[in-house]
Amino acid sequence: MKRRGYIIVGVLVTLLFVGLLALQGRYTSTMVKMRRDQFDENVKRSLDQASRDLERRETENYLKDVIHAYQEDLLSLDSADEQERKVLGNPILMKIVARDSFMPQYKGVDTLIEHKPISLRMFPSQTNAISASAEKFRQAVRNAYVYQNGVLDEVIYAVMYSASEKSFEERINPQYLESSIRRALERNGVMLSFHFKVCASDGRVMYQCSDYSDEGADVSYTQTLFRNDPLQKMGVVVVHFPDQRKYVMGIMSMMFPAMIFTFVLLILFIIVLYLLLQQRKVNEMKNDFVNNMTHELKTPIASISLAAQMLTDKSINKSDMMYDNLGGIISKESRRLRFQVEKVLQMSLYEHKKIALNFVELNSDELIDGVIKNFQINVQQAGGTITAHLDAENPLVDVDEMHYTNVIYNIMENALKYRRSDVELHMNVRTRNVGENYVVEISDNGIGIRKDDLKHIFEKFYRVHTGDQHDVKGFGLGLAYVHKMIELHKGTIKVESHFGKGTKFIITLPNTKD
Repeated sequence: MKRRGYIIVGVLVTLLFVGLLALQGRYTSTMVKMRRDQFDENVKRSLDQASRDLERRETENYLKDVIHAYQEDLLSLDSADEQERKVLGNPILMKIVARDSFMPQYKGVDTLIEHKPISLRMFPSQTNAISASAEKFRQAVRNAYVYQNGVLDEVIYAVMYSASEKSFEERINPQYLESSIRRALERNGVMLSFHFKVCASDGRVMYQCSDYSDEGADVSYTQTLFRNDPLQKMGVVVVHFPDQRKYVMGIMSMMFPAMIFTFVLLILFIIVLYLLLQQRKVNEMKNDFVNNMTHELKTPIASISLAAQMLTDKSINKSDMMYDNLGGIISKESRRLRFQVEKVLQMSLYEHKKIALNFVELNSDELIDGVIKNFQINVQQAGGTITAHLDAENPLVDVDEMHYTNVIYNIMENALKYRRSDVELHMNVRTRNVGENYVVEISDNGIGIRKDDLKHIFEKFYRVHTGDQHDVKGFGLGLAYVHKMIELHKGTIKVESHFGKGTKFIITLPNTKD
């Protein structure tokens, strides 16, 4: 598959994973919103139930007080007749019966009962069996039976009127309110701890729970107490849950791992795709390397073979000069062949960490000066010049002489290979000290290196594209070898280049310490 195919597949699968993550995120967001809405509904329902429970308890307590008062009054009545006691057995009925004689009259409350005679056929007369006092009481029961609805309405109004006369503080039992809220929340499935406070209609805090804190108070729930009373008699209870956020976001504990796994799969896919592309790139570079190496090795082998064939051909008359020329060709091509083979072997040994460096202290300026003198012949043959400014005050460094020499030679050789055809080649070598480091700068006015290629030039088998220039040969190992040798010498190498203008290599090595 071509590189474009890998990229298309990668983009499609990446979009698929991103879409899946988006769907999971949307589903999680919807679930969180539903859980929050459900929690709000349960809390509001619970607070409404607690409020009604508080009002119901107030009514119940009032009725109990009234009935208890009437029971005490009944005990003072004449208890001579046993049947009268039986009739008086129901205190609630007695309360209703005795409305006219015992029920207090409240200001603004009109009598709701309109007395009308009732036929005694509804209750057979037994005046012979009971006393006159019992007959009078029976008549009262008959009237209460007919008008009980009106009496009950009056009782309810009396309860409301009597309760509203109390202050808001007197009507609130904080302990009972707290337990009522807790029971209502548990009935609606809310098991979280809560904090609450009770406020009057003017905003004054009348009561708050003993462990009250503002944690989680940014989301609170308010319920009006005694909603049917006048505004100044009303109050509110404010409830908040410190762990509400954890409870609502708890749904993510199930969805979050799935999103993490999907994201990890996406990252792994990207890594695998990247490795495939890198492997494909390495394979292409290796193929180029094999092709280049075949060409590089074929040329000296062919020259050596031709020279050897001429030496062994007895049909050709050979002079001493011819023997010298053929011998020189064989010797030169043999050295060239050995140099190319050694390049490959050096990189192979380095990859297996079998290179043994022999560090010695030497004068780097003197070594570079010798390399320049040897390399100057090649530069002059190409019609170029090379200048040197060896100005380092302290040129002493610990290096492996052979490999360090190869490093300088390889950089100069690249400048010679990638020279421009329209201008004369000019190379400049400069040395200086920066702090406790020794710096070598090798610059040229060659074709330069594009920005896209700068980050790859130290990779094995990588070769910069030279456009229309097809006579540049090599394995793509020279700069990789340079970079690794400088690393082994505990130094650094940087490249500055402008395409079409030239390139500068900057090598930094630590100076020898006393």
